[in-house]
Amino acid sequence: MKRLLFLCSQNKLRSPTAEAVFADFPGVEVDSAGLNNDAQVALSEEQLEWADVIIVMEKAHRNRLNRKFRNALGGKRIAVLNIPDDYDFMDEDLIRLLKVRCQPYLPQR
Repeated sequence: MKRLLFLCSQNKLRSPTAEAVFADFPGVEVDSAGLNNDAQVALSEEQLEWADVIIVMEKAHRNRLNRKFRNALGGKRIAVLNIPDDYDFMDEDLIRLLKVRCQPYLPQR
């Protein structure tokens, strides 16, 4: 089972959408969090420890992740999807982008 952790800023739109889209995908477990202190679900070190792959929406998220949690990352794979904060929760265009850009990190069926 591959564990994917999706991160954005607030954990309101992009990362919870990704979590919902891949929740029933075979061979993966998913979780999501936000990097801002006031996020719906703020990222914890426990989530980082749990994850096999950490998937962020923007390069700025990777940079913030490295700054705030450098010691907890310990060789974790961090993937950047390059999805801007232009979408609502469960937006069809966002779902299409997530399905395409997450393919390299999903188990092959």
